[in-house]
Amino acid sequence: MTQDFNDITTIPVSRLSANQSYSFSLKLSDEARTEMAKTLDLLALKKPSLIGTLKPHGADDWLLQARLGATVQQACVITLAPVSARIEESVERLFVRIMPSFDDLEEDAEVEMPEDDRAEPLENTINLADVFREALTLALPPYPRAEGASLESAVFTEEGKAALTDEDTKPFAGLAALKAKLQDPES
Repeated sequence: MTQDFNDITTIPVSRLSANQSYSFSLKLSDEARTEMAKTLDLLALKKPSLIGTLKPHGADDWLLQARLGATVQQACVITLAPVSARIEESVERLFVRIMPSFDDLEEDAEVEMPEDDRAEPLENTINLADVFREALTLALPPYPRAEGASLESAVFTEEGKAALTDEDTKPFAGLAALKAKLQDPES
């Protein structure tokens, strides 16, 4: 038997039975969608969706598997023009009742990463909006660029000094200058 949690933002763990799977769909209000767009520095967030299942995993843990979808609009990193992108991602989280604690470790102690990087602490509710926000943040294009936008070279320097250009920073630029100086000892 499957129970549905449709058009919600949080799932109360107290309503989950350890011998049943659940389907869910995220519902963000216009206000929540606007706030999330602002938090993620988006110009617009349209058609947000997180649809999936929540299944028991062992005695006390829950496995969330979902499909994230969203249309985002970001500012171009060069021109600041709006750049739209459709994001479709698989999302998987494992909500565990007992998370390893690192509170009693010394400050400079080394700790290995857990084998399962999907693990999240299981609290009283599973917040689908938080899962959506985190997954969307990781999926956003880091440097959105408008079509045809290109970065022209910009030169900044103090008055009376030679400007450092892109060519000067290349590995053999210094050798070329040295060679020119050796061939023309008057400079």
